[in-house]
Amino acid sequence: MSDQPAKYNQGRGAQINPANRFHEHDYGLEPLQPDARTQYIPVYPKTILNRVESPDIGMAWSMNPYQGCEHGCIYCYARNTHNYWGYSAGLDFEQKVLYKKDAPQLLEQQLKKKNWKPEPIMLAGNTDCYQPAEQTLGITREILKVLWKYRHPVGIITKNSMVLRDLDLLQPMAENRLLRVSISLTTLDEKLRRLLEPRTASVKARLKTIEVLAAKGIPVNVMMAPIIPGLNDHEILEVGQKVSSLGAVSMAYTMVRLNGDVAAIFEDWIRKTMPDRADRVLNRIRDVHGGELNDSRFGTRMRGEGQFAEVVKQQFQLARQRYFADKVKPDYNLDLFEQGRNPQMSLF
Repeated sequence: MSDQPAKYNQGRGAQINPANRFHEHDYGLEPLQPDARTQYIPVYPKTILNRVESPDIGMAWSMNPYQGCEHGCIYCYARNTHNYWGYSAGLDFEQKVLYKKDAPQLLEQQLKKKNWKPEPIMLAGNTDCYQPAEQTLGITREILKVLWKYRHPVGIITKNSMVLRDLDLLQPMAENRLLRVSISLTTLDEKLRRLLEPRTASVKARLKTIEVLAAKGIPVNVMMAPIIPGLNDHEILEVGQKVSSLGAVSMAYTMVRLNGDVAAIFEDWIRKTMPDRADRVLNRIRDVHGGELNDSRFGTRMRGEGQFAEVVKQQFQLARQRYFADKVKPDYNLDLFEQGRNPQMSLF
């Protein structure tokens, strides 16, 4: 990997701020503010749960207490959603984090409704629920309290070791088969991790998190997401062996897709950080998406197609056969919800 250029904005993923596509006037790329601190901005939505319509996602509902993400993952598909809030998908996504302070109350209102039927909720699915803002705001912890109160199933996905803070809630939820945790682990190469995901937990911290969660009886899935051809695809078997040895019960992946503004943000980033391999990586991404950097087609967008995508699929099948064949991921328990919602029922 080449040394970063002198003007590289250390500690951030995006190095540009593309214009918001919903703005009436396009002023081109906004100048970066390398010294600007992250702003936390409260928002007040009327609902907190979103129905998942995609057949590629194995959850019925998603819930995102934060919009925007300070982790700064350069490939993040959620960057495009920041346009809907009036911001850029580039540096704004990392520096202007919106938080939903009323999320726990909105969730409880939903769970109290007579017609609510328990289905697994994905926390978060768009932006990380344990990003740095959570350290101060604690919204995710309050959400977990509500879910445990009502004995409602939930799946968490995060790149942050802060999830260990909530072991006092996670353990009893796991004991009652109400919880699964997915740790996103893109690479075992710490130098690459710092470039791809500048404000996430280190590789070492994430591996330790997997180990601790598993030791506490919490089912851990590892998401190698995304696979970026030419950057981390060679690590599949090594990652599988490592996380299995630490207690993970399963492993999955998605293929990188650079939809919307993410394509320009990613291309600018890789030409600045790895100019010697930029064309090779970009061309390989195109190879798995029919000649394009983006892919929105259900069924293929998460896995890609073509020869290279098939090689990745086979590598994961081999990793699962070698390292996870004897492991079991428990089913969610949907039977405790009514007891949690109506505790007096347990008296009869």
